[in-house]
Amino acid sequence: MNDFKRDMAHIQTLVGNSFTATGGLVALADGGQMTPAKLRKTLEQAVGCFESATVELRQLCERYMPPAGYPGEKPTIPQREVTGSVELLEYHWLHIRINTLLPSAAYQVPVWLSDTIRRLLDEYEAGGRELPYYEHALMVIDERSDIEGRRVFDQDNKGFKAVSNAVKGRLIPDDDQYTLGVALLSARSSENTCHITLLDSADAADFFSLRTGDYAF
Repeated sequence: MNDFKRDMAHIQTLVGNSFTATGGLVALADGGQMTPAKLRKTLEQAVGCFESATVELRQLCERYMPPAGYPGEKPTIPQREVTGSVELLEYHWLHIRINTLLPSAAYQVPVWLSDTIRRLLDEYEAGGRELPYYEHALMVIDERSDIEGRRVFDQDNKGFKAVSNAVKGRLIPDDDQYTLGVALLSARSSENTCHITLLDSADAADFFSLRTGDYAF
């Protein structure tokens, strides 16, 4: 079996697993019974299956995608809405915006979030810009959401570890407690977005003073 055929068969298996994982949810919708704990676990498992399939399909598309046609040729598939953005702020602070909220990580770290952040960083560097590197850093994760759009309220259930996994070894040496500090913040807003700021730990006081409006730079 050639590589392409093998990889496509693997993706088909992953998609099949995702379909199977939703079977219990379909049965529940048809009047089946499931405890809240079982429902939570079933939903998490279904999400995990779909995330794995999506991430691997992303990688396979990059591996097998033919080169673009003649210069100026328009893509056959319209560009999807940007998932997020990366920008270097003043004072050498890196800001990553994700156009969604942190997912639940009650059962597993969300792989798709780590993969998405890595791709945003790749895109930033591909534009000829250099990413910062911090020997000791503070990572501030600031969610903006409303009650209707937020389902994971406990901070320790949010998938923030996926963010540190994505930047470890690239923007920071490691994500241990002596290298990386983490602050999880939130505010009421209709945005339903996640703002991630990475900065030198020595700048923490300035960051929070600026955020609270104590003084302006």
